[in-house]
Amino acid sequence: MASPSSSAADPAQHKYLQCLTNHSSTPISQAIYFPTDPLYTSTLESNIRNLVYASDSTPRPLFIVAATHVSHIQSTILCCKAHGLQLRIRSGGHDFDGLSYVSPSPFVLLDLFNLRSVTIDVESETAWVNSGATLGELYHEIAGNIKILGFPGGVCPTVGVGGFLSGGGYGNLMRKHGLSVDNVVDAIIVDSDGRVLDREAMGEDLFWAINGGGGASFGVIVSWKIRLVPVPETVTVFRVERTLEQGASDVVHKWQLIADKLHEDLFIRVVDEEKFTIKAKFNALFLGKTERLMGLMDHEFPELGLSPADCLEMSWIESVLFWSNYPPETSTEVLRDRHPKPEKFVKKKSDYVQEPISKEGLEAMWDKMIQLRKPILTFNPYGGRMGQISEKDTPFPHRAGNLYKIQYSVTWKEEGTEARQAEEKYLGDIRRMYSYMTPFVSKNPRRAYMNYRDLDIGTVKRGSKNSYAEGKVYGDKYFDGNFERLVKVKTAVDPNYFFWNEQSVPVLPGKVEL
Repeated sequence: MASPSSSAADPAQHKYLQCLTNHSSTPISQAIYFPTDPLYTSTLESNIRNLVYASDSTPRPLFIVAATHVSHIQSTILCCKAHGLQLRIRSGGHDFDGLSYVSPSPFVLLDLFNLRSVTIDVESETAWVNSGATLGELYHEIAGNIKILGFPGGVCPTVGVGGFLSGGGYGNLMRKHGLSVDNVVDAIIVDSDGRVLDREAMGEDLFWAINGGGGASFGVIVSWKIRLVPVPETVTVFRVERTLEQGASDVVHKWQLIADKLHEDLFIRVVDEEKFTIKAKFNALFLGKTERLMGLMDHEFPELGLSPADCLEMSWIESVLFWSNYPPETSTEVLRDRHPKPEKFVKKKSDYVQEPISKEGLEAMWDKMIQLRKPILTFNPYGGRMGQISEKDTPFPHRAGNLYKIQYSVTWKEEGTEARQAEEKYLGDIRRMYSYMTPFVSKNPRRAYMNYRDLDIGTVKRGSKNSYAEGKVYGDKYFDGNFERLVKVKTAVDPNYFFWNEQSVPVLPGKVEL
C-alpha cells in the first residue's frame, strides 16, 4: 500500500494523495493503491469477474481507493472532481460489460470490498448491509441469526450487494416477495458534493431512483436497510432435465403457458442449452414440502413428469447452495468465499417475452441454437407478486404483462493467441441468437434488464451534447416509462454529470427542480 513518502517521487501521485488526505477525516493512505504498489494488480484483478476485461490492453485506473470508511468515499469523490478524473465504483465486479472498473478516460477505481458489514435486527426483521458485501455473505449472516427469514436476492452468492440492489436485482423468491428493491426501506448515499445522506435527507425522488435505476448514476451507495422476508423451515428443490428426444419442446411450451400463473410459492427456471441435442433443465424452488408441491405439479404441470424421487427437502439456506450447484453436504461457510470458482470470458444479453412462443417457434429456436452451439438461454418466470407491484413503484418497469425474462449467455476459456479470435466468434454467436429472437420478444421498446449490462443496445459518449438522445436509446429499454423521471432526478442531483459511465442516466440541459 502506498505511503506519503513512496508516492512523493511521482508528482502526480503526490498531488492525488495530498488531496485525498486533506479531504478525509480518517487516515486514508493505507487504502490507496498506485500502480507502483506491489498489491495494485492483485487488488484490481481480485474482483474482475469477466476475463474479457483482464487483458493487458484493458485501461487501468490511475489509482485504487479500497475504502474502509465513508470519509474515504467522500474524499475520493471530491478529489476526482477537483482533478477532472472519472470515477468507477465497484462492489462485487459482476458488471458484465466492465463498467464498474473500466473507463476509456483517465479514471479512479473506488472499490468497496472492505465495506461489507451485515447487521441483522431479528426483532424488526430488517438488516443493514454494506454495498461491498456479497449476497452470500448476506445470506450466511441472516441464516446464522434466524432460520425462518431470508431475502429475495439472486442465486449467485459472489455478486456484490451494491450493484445488485441498485440495478433491481431478482432471484427465485421474486414470485413470492418481489425484487430485492421492493424490500429496501432505507439507504446511505454519498452524493456528488460529498454529502452523506439517508432516505430522509436525500428525499423520496432520489431514494426511488437508486432502487433499480442504477446507483452509480446518482452517487456512491454505502449501505442499505432491507426488509427480511419469511421463509418456511423446509423448502423443496428439484432439477429435472428433458432432451428433445424426451419431448422437451412440448414441456417447455406448456411451461410458457403456466409458469407465471403457478402458485407464488413455486419458481421454475428453465435453462436451455445445446449438448448435441437441446437439453432443457427445469430448476425449481418451492416454499413448502414435497407433498404439497407434488399436488400442485400433478394438477398444473403433469407434462414435466415430476416424481417425489426428483425432490429434495432442505432449509432455505441449503437451497441457496443447491441453486449455486454446490454438492450435497457442502458447508454454508462457502457462502463467505468471494472467489470460490475460476472466472471466465463472458457475454450476456436479455429479453422479455410477453406472448408464448409457439411450439413451431421453439423448434426453430432449437435449430438456431444447435447451429450456433455456444449460446445458453435461461427463462425466468414472472407472475405472482411481480404482477401486483406497479411498474412505477421503482425504476424497474418489467412487471405485469411479462411472462418471463430471457438471459442469453456465452462463455469461453480460450486465452493467448486464440483469445481475440474466440472473442469475435462467440460475441458474434450471441448477437446472432439475439437477433434471431426479435420476432418472439417485447417490442417498442425491446426491453432489457439493467443488471445484465449490455453495451450493444446503446451508449452515451463522455461530454456529448446529445447525451439525452443517446441515453434514451438504452434508457427506454432498461426503464421504459420510468426513464424520464430518472433523467429529471439525475439532472437535479448531479447537474454537472460527474457520475458518468457509458450507460448512465443522462442529464437534460439546465437545472431541474424536483
